[in-house]
Amino acid sequence: MTRLTGSVLRLTVLIGEHDTWHHRPLYSEIVHRARAAGLAGASVFRGIEGYGASSLIHTSRLLSLSEDLPVAIVIVDSGEQVRSFLPQLDELVTEGLVILDDCEVILPRSQRRSTGGTTIVGRAEGKPGEADEKGESSL
Repeated sequence: MTRLTGSVLRLTVLIGEHDTWHHRPLYSEIVHRARAAGLAGASVFRGIEGYGASSLIHTSRLLSLSEDLPVAIVIVDSGEQVRSFLPQLDELVTEGLVILDDCEVILPRSQRRSTGGTTIVGRAEGKPGEADEKGESSL
């Protein structure tokens, strides 16, 4: 299991719900490739309304017939891990928007207590409580 804390890079990919890659939803292809690349996590969010470069508004309102709603795929990991994934996105995303921004990950209070209040920064891999080469424990 991978736990992240401290400074990380957030990758957000904004595409249409009906965008595909080889007859598969593009958002699904991105999530599966992110997992195969070992990234810490990915989530897909379906929007209820939005527009892009075409200025055509896509909405989920009942009176609208729009079906291609906006989708956001959010991936968070270390800067190195996220940047190494960008060439795959370049292959997959032909329309849409890819955003990178620095952010900070914090642990929920319950997880901070379980570490004795110790701040753990960066990417920790392995089993919870397992010590690495420096003798530091992961969550």
